Amino acid sequence: MMIRADHAVPSRSGILHLGLGSFHRAHQAVYTAAALSHAPDDWGIVGVASRSHAIVDAMHAQHLLYSVATVSPSGTSLTVPGVHTGAFVAAQQPDRVVAFLADPDIRVVTLTVTENGYSYSPATQHLDLDDPTLRADLAGGHPRSTIGQLARGLQVRAALSGAPLSVLSCDNLAANGAHTEKLVREFLQALPGGEGQEALAFLDRSVTFPSSMVDRIVPATTDELKTRVSALLGARDDIPVPAEPFTMWAVEDRFAAGRPGWEAGGAVFTDEVGRYEQMKVRLLNGTHSLIAYLGALRGSATIPDAIALDDVAAAARAVLEGEYEPSIEVPSGVDIRRYEEQLFERWGNSALGHRTTQVGSDGSVKLRQRIPEPALQALGRGEMPHLIALTVAGYLSCLAPLPGFDPGIHATAMTDAARGRLASFAANVRDGRELAQRVITDLQLFGTELAHQDAFIARAGELVDTIRQRGVEVAIADALAGSEGRMLETSQNTRQEAGR
Repeated sequence: MMIRADHAVPSRSGILHLGLGSFHRAHQAVYTAAALSHAPDDWGIVGVASRSHAIVDAMHAQHLLYSVATVSPSGTSLTVPGVHTGAFVAAQQPDRVVAFLADPDIRVVTLTVTENGYSYSPATQHLDLDDPTLRADLAGGHPRSTIGQLARGLQVRAALSGAPLSVLSCDNLAANGAHTEKLVREFLQALPGGEGQEALAFLDRSVTFPSSMVDRIVPATTDELKTRVSALLGARDDIPVPAEPFTMWAVEDRFAAGRPGWEAGGAVFTDEVGRYEQMKVRLLNGTHSLIAYLGALRGSATIPDAIALDDVAAAARAVLEGEYEPSIEVPSGVDIRRYEEQLFERWGNSALGHRTTQVGSDGSVKLRQRIPEPALQALGRGEMPHLIALTVAGYLSCLAPLPGFDPGIHATAMTDAARGRLASFAANVRDGRELAQRVITDLQLFGTELAHQDAFIARAGELVDTIRQRGVEVAIADALAGSEGRMLETSQNTRQEAGR
């Protein structure tokens, strides 16, 4: 039997999506399906994979259909979004990316290319003009980078039709809309001989870059899930996407040429996207990273296994409530206590099986978005963020273990673009403090400001040494004791101030 969509598949395309991975298929596609079920319209999605042809080939084999399996301890439910009208691989057909970007029928471009896909320098927050792919895109020919594709496509669109367009980033970057716009403008400004001026003027009058915050845990697909889903469907699905029941999408409502009615799927249109970003990136993602590193070092294969350990759960609650929460502004109408309890429910979803290896990978980019500002705020208050320091120590212990320390199979399986550099540091330092110094100060992996916080660097280094010499359990207890002492001292100071 064939897979059947939950509603009529749109006949025309209004959205181009860059980054045809599992998250997009379980998030933006699901919201778009809800919008079209509520009010049918020409908002079909053309999905573009960056390099891998596996998903594209499988989607074509299944008539562009697949299922989203919502997985919880109470069972598995399925939906078939049925919103894709095309799919191809950018690396194989880069000219098609530009052509679709120039097509006036495309009114919205959405992106899930991960933090690594924006070709910018984390140290400067500007376009990385030393990136060889980006340099080639600036020199001409078919663009290969996401920013190059956007800029070149907008150039052609400006010249041919000037039709308005919105570019919507759905990646974990602060102010992701403004960030994307800045990088596209920098690309156009870097073109020789004023080549990008017409496109820059087109951006001024006809292109918007709304910001958004996306939130849904989407682990990797397994063979067991494929078998289970196919049985439930009564048809073979080789590319089902597992996802948790929770989903959230906060979007800035600035669209130059209309948009689907995503609110039908629960999207929130708000001027407080920045607050939603802080809440998600710090409370969810920052704490998630700590759970992943501690869990991997404790031998836990999955996040539910890790959070089931009492000391890991205590560390997660301490970093969330004591170190991340003070750094955010809660969005209007959000019950922060309920949101935090939902986080623990989500992390404990044993049916989902989100792997510590997956969550812990690419920490060199992820942690840069999550830890510096909360750590700096705590240090500015005269407080040591012991659990954020433990996050850094856990990351270094997993990705750059000092000689003689075995972090375990789950840490060893983590991938990271910085792993080679970190490993070379680890092989040539005397202890954890020197490793932390090399990574945080010399490499400035977590930004320029944290690079000069000597007390924080020393604390992270101490915890690296504790993990190596006495075990991760002792390091967790040490960090928790420091955190409790800090909270007690803060409470006493507050009472003293109140009594004056």
